[in-house]
Order: sequence, then structure tokens, then C-alpha cells
Amino acid sequence: MHDLVIRGGEVVDGTGAPRRQADVAIDRGKITAVEANLGPGHREVNAKGLLVTPGFVDIHTHYDGQATWDAFMTPSSWHGVTTAVFGNCGVGFAPVRSESIPYLINLMQGVEDIPEIVLSEGVDFQWETFPQYLDSLASKPRVMDVGAQVPHTALRFYVMGERGADHAEKPTAQEIERMGVLLEEALHAGALGFTTSRTAKHRAGDGRHTPSLSATNAELFGLGQAMRRAGRGVIQVNSDFAGVEFELMEQMANTAGRPLSCLLLQVDDAPRRWRDTLDNIHAARRRGVAANAQVGCRPIGVLLGLETTMNPFADHPAWKQMDHLTPAQRYERLRSDAVLCDDLVNNPHSDPIKDRITSKLPRAHTMDTLDYEPDASTSVAAIAQATGRPVRRVALEAMMAKGGKAMLLLPHENYFDGNMDAVREMLADSACVIGLADAGAHLGVIADASAPTLLLTHWGRDRKRGPRLPLEFLVHKQTQATAASYGMHDRGVLRAGMKADINVIDYDRLALRDPQVVYDLPAGGRRIVQRANGYRHVFVSGIETLADDELTGELPGRLVRGQ
Repeated sequence: MHDLVIRGGEVVDGTGAPRRQADVAIDRGKITAVEANLGPGHREVNAKGLLVTPGFVDIHTHYDGQATWDAFMTPSSWHGVTTAVFGNCGVGFAPVRSESIPYLINLMQGVEDIPEIVLSEGVDFQWETFPQYLDSLASKPRVMDVGAQVPHTALRFYVMGERGADHAEKPTAQEIERMGVLLEEALHAGALGFTTSRTAKHRAGDGRHTPSLSATNAELFGLGQAMRRAGRGVIQVNSDFAGVEFELMEQMANTAGRPLSCLLLQVDDAPRRWRDTLDNIHAARRRGVAANAQVGCRPIGVLLGLETTMNPFADHPAWKQMDHLTPAQRYERLRSDAVLCDDLVNNPHSDPIKDRITSKLPRAHTMDTLDYEPDASTSVAAIAQATGRPVRRVALEAMMAKGGKAMLLLPHENYFDGNMDAVREMLADSACVIGLADAGAHLGVIADASAPTLLLTHWGRDRKRGPRLPLEFLVHKQTQATAASYGMHDRGVLRAGMKADINVIDYDRLALRDPQVVYDLPAGGRRIVQRANGYRHVFVSGIETLADDELTGELPGRLVRGQ
């Protein structure tokens, strides 16, 4: 008798093969059979009319800190994710000396919008080396499997000290050698890769560019040689890919003899550059480099609300006078004080830090319905024109809905053309894997950790503004393809011998809920979360972690160490 049988579901096995009706048997945490009419199980799950898929593998998260204090790793665990990889974009918390902790926290706050107080209160830093960090992760039970990568910034700062954040300073040959030794040590201990940031968009909370931005060829190739010696690990890079930047990263990958994984998205100031970068990735693949692009399945959706980081009224003096009020008190004040609202609408004040986002306020959309591919006719500007009201009035009144909890969606990147045709082209490309949800990061700005759910609903079922994609293909992209890109060949496919990470989904009901602001982080820190309906069961190593969209309390997750 099997430990568990998932009976009669529509199996989408992760390989891209056509779905089929079958039973799935699980014994001792592994899948032992995927066939029709299997024998009985000690427990049986009736999956008739439901999808049965591998658990989702999210290779681009920033749970570096949260994984040390939050056993349930929400919001990802609400969206069928059973394996999460973090340490991306060159930021993280190991290796670290005690005197470097404030800088690494400040950098994470600036690059990934995780508040400094949250990290200071939440992360205990009971480690120094990267192997010790892995051991700390391994010692804590959690809801899903996790894997970690070595962040360039932490490595550089550990070896160079304060000089590591000074772009006028270069590491000595001895320091490059030391970085290489530490990287090799981390990879042998189980790090899944090495990550670096080469984009000018990344700055610490104090405004300084991320240290790895100006790393020289000698430093990059020295680290590549360390990866060659280790014979393991992926190179993950976030770059603007202007000029000869891709050529440099390809040379590093050649030096390392290791796969190269590049973040890829459409940016407004160079809306066609992503195609050039993707062409370069394909050319590198033809030259024998195992290169891919990590892409998203939706626009970078900046959320504007009365409680979010990008509140377009927060820099106004009248708003600042309400800083001491609770969100509920501010809402009541706005609801009852027409003079205050007129002042906010008619006398705008500008904060240069937020201008890049709030200047695009006319392009934002109300979220009366959750449409992540909205047409320009539903924008704040269009509503303002149609009703004869100022843009800021429309925005304020929209955010006042639902008791002051409503938000506007501003498609910030991946949306230059006003639709998701470019995103579809990326998703369909053979060199692209899913990897832009940024779960655990940008806590007051976006809620894109819910992307695995949107991938299936929007692209497989609901899209109206262009062609969709086959469900089997979409599941493959979020399971076998992502797992294989990091060498995790024991998961991502429903077949005998594979790890029993499985989602059972009511696809007809599968839907995102409204995003909401909650204050559940250490020190009462704020974040935007988004839940889903339709996940009937989620299993990690055969143990049920989610039932009818609610966590069960089981914590079967383990640390994945690289091979």
C-alpha cells in the first residue's frame, strides 16, 4: 500500500508533454508511480477535475533574511512554490564580519526595499562564513526547500572592508585570490552559484551604487577561475547590458566553465535592448556557453496606495503632518477633510527620489478588477479626461476606496508598448526561464511573488489582448526548466524516482486575491502581500503544506546544497 495516492487528476508532468489523467503514488517522500488505476494508499486525495503539477521552483527570490526567521516563507508558499533560490543580484548576508552588518543591511534596504529595522531585528547573524550561513539555514525547519547563492557584494566587502564599497578602490591581486578561495569554499559547501549586480539602478540606502558595479575584469575573471576550480555553480547577473557588458559576462562564464543566467526585462529608456541581449544569449549558446535569460511573466507592477512606499502624496507637507496617525486615522481624516484633500490634489510637491515613479501617475490603473495587462483607456489619465477631473483627484479617490486600502497598478517595466506582447515573446523563447518575481523583496512597492499563479491564469486561460500559451508549456517553464537551470534534477517533473513536490490545483477557481498591506514583519515592518484561491493541496516531499489555500503548519523543507 502506498503512503499517498493522488487519484484521477489531470497530470501536467512538467516536461511539456500533453496532460493526461493518471494517479500519482508517493512513498517515503518520493514519487513511485504515475499511472492509471494505481493500488490503494494509506491516504488518498481525490483529484478528479483538478490539475496535478510539480511544485513550482522559483529561482529568483530575496529571502536571504526572511528565511532565517520565517518558517512559512509567505507569500511564496501560498502560490505553489516548493523550492526557492535566493542570494540573487549580488546582495545577501554571507560571508560577513560583525562590523560589516550595517552596510550589508543598508545595501539590501536600498536595492531590494527591505526596511533596515526589519533586517536588524529579524536576522540574528549567527554566522560569519558562507558555509556557516548554509549550516544555519539547514538547522531551521521551514515550509519549502531553499537554496542560496554567494553574493558578490558580501564577498567583496568581507575581503576588502570599507574599501569594497568605494568605486575608486580596486582589490589587490591578493584580495582577488582571497575572494576566489572563499567562493570556492562556499561552492563546495553547497552554494548554488555566484551572483553579481552590474546595473546602475542598484544603490544602497545611503545612495551609493552597489560595490560590484565597477568590478574589473581581473576581479571577475579571478572569481570565474575559482568557479572553474570548484567545478560547480551558476553565475547570475543583473546588468543593464549596455555596450560590451554582455561580452564581459560571457568571458567570465567561459573562464568559469559554468552556466550564465542573466536577468532580462524591457526598460522604458531602452525598450528594444532586451532583444539585443537575448540575441547575444543565443549567440553565446551557439558558441557553447550554457546561457539563459531569467524573465518575468508580467509587468513590474508598482503598487501605489495610501500605505505603500510609492504613495504619490506622501511627500506633501500636509501628508507629513499626518505621519503620527495610524493608517485608519489618516483615512478618516482624508474622508472627512475636503480642504486637506483639495490641498493634496491641487498643490503637488515633488520628492526627487520618488519622481521616477510618481511622475508616471497618469499611466497607473485602478484595480477594481485584477487586470495585469490593462489597456490605456482604463488609466488614471483616461479616467481624468473622461470625467473632467485632475489626475491627482482621480488617483486619490481611487486609493480611498475599500476603506483606504485600494491601490493603483503602475506597469513600470516590461510594458513600454502598453501590452505584454514583449513578455510573451520572452516567455516563448527557448533560452528563457522564469525568474523575475523577486519574492521577499521590494516589500512596500510590488507584490510580484504571486507571479506563479498569474503565469497559469493569465497566460494559460484569461488573456484577452493577444494569444495565450499552452498550459503544459507554462508548467514546464516554472518547474523542470527552472529546476534544471540550477542543476536540481531531482524535482520539477512528475515521474517515478523524483522528489514528491506536488501541487493539486482547482484550475477553474485559480485566481489572485487583491494585494494588501500587512504589518507582520519583525519590528512591525510593512509589506504588500497577495494571496490566491485554488490551491487545493501542496505537498513538499510528500507532506502536505497547504490545504484549500491555507498553510497546514507542516515544515518539511530542507536546504538544497549544490552538487
